[in-house]
Amino acid sequence: MPPNDAGTGRGRLSRERVLHAAVRLADTGGLEALTMRRLGEELGVEAMSLYNHVANKGDLLDGMVDLVFGEIELPDAETDWRTAMRARALSTRAALRRHPWATALMQSRTAPGAATLQHHDTVIGTLRRAGFPVTLTAHAFSALDAYIYGFALQERSLPFETPEEAEEVGRQMFARMPEGAYPHLTELTVQHILQPGYDYGAEFEYGLDLVLEGLERALGHA
Repeated sequence: MPPNDAGTGRGRLSRERVLHAAVRLADTGGLEALTMRRLGEELGVEAMSLYNHVANKGDLLDGMVDLVFGEIELPDAETDWRTAMRARALSTRAALRRHPWATALMQSRTAPGAATLQHHDTVIGTLRRAGFPVTLTAHAFSALDAYIYGFALQERSLPFETPEEAEEVGRQMFARMPEGAYPHLTELTVQHILQPGYDYGAEFEYGLDLVLEGLERALGHA
């Protein structure tokens, strides 16, 4: 039976329901799986019915990004800036791991929603209350986001996810390398990456703390 606009369809459709369904589709199949036709099928309606709630595909993506921003933990006014920025970074990374498709979109939309704007305003306000001058606030925001989103992209591009997969990738790589040709790469791989319990994701917090320490020194000089 083809989709229709009755029952669970148009009678109960809302912008929020459409956006949440789109996020689910993107989570499971990536943005390439997200079409208006497929979204309509997911909701049990004709694709044209969706345009009562989203203007176009761009509006749909804007709304999806705003939902992801809404999942990120924001600091309250009483939290010190370093604790707040660390918590926000960890929460952002967690959101990006739940929604890998969002990494490339979070900073690219030109019609941000309320959650996106509130997120940015709160981060800026936290830094300004801590005494960051406007220019240093811009530098701090840029450095933090470059690290957070850059790490997310790098993590997604790795050819392994588990320690077992990392070991297999290492074995295949060494099999193609002349013996003794790359001693430093071999040392790092054997003594770190191939050790029991290795998790590339654990590198995130180490690097994050380096960024925060650098910003703390910059604030002291300012």
